Amino acid sequence: MSKLQIISKGILKENPTFVLILGMCPTLGVTSSAINGMGMGVATMAVLIMSNIVISLIKNLIPGKVRIPAFIVVIASFVTMIEMLMQAYVPSLYASLGVFIPLIVVNCIILGRAEAFASKNSVVDSALDGIGIGLGFTLSLTVIGAVREVLGAGSIFGYTFADGVMPLLFILAPGGFIVLGYLMVLFNKVAKR
Repeated sequence: MSKLQIISKGILKENPTFVLILGMCPTLGVTSSAINGMGMGVATMAVLIMSNIVISLIKNLIPGKVRIPAFIVVIASFVTMIEMLMQAYVPSLYASLGVFIPLIVVNCIILGRAEAFASKNSVVDSALDGIGIGLGFTLSLTVIGAVREVLGAGSIFGYTFADGVMPLLFILAPGGFIVLGYLMVLFNKVAKR
């Protein structure tokens, strides 16, 4: 498999949100706006890339019986670093994402990629897998957040273009499910072509 195929696989063929249906808690919880979706996606992608690299480097040093706990320690270390960086440099995004940042530790996308890919492949391929899956997750969350923000608030990335009454449903949880469902159908129809 070529390096470009590893990246594109994570965006299209194994998109964590629209194809694998993983990471639904942050997907539905933070995508009330495009900037929140993008922020969560970028934070998750950073953790994914760094943890994939480290896990690929130490895979032969970890005994099989403690493999998963060791992976979680690596992931938790990077989540803590990302959380501190966000709190220091983007406090408004940090405040709006709230509890979902520490929950990156238990995000099944990251642990799944550590187990399925990083523990079996080279460092470079693992980093590229992290980039591809991370980009797929970031793009998914950004699109869902953008659609919800446009339909529910009449704005995108904070720029208001529609003053007036917008259907609040799309900003609330039921709107997240509706938008996610329609975007999953659309993505899978387009991706199969």
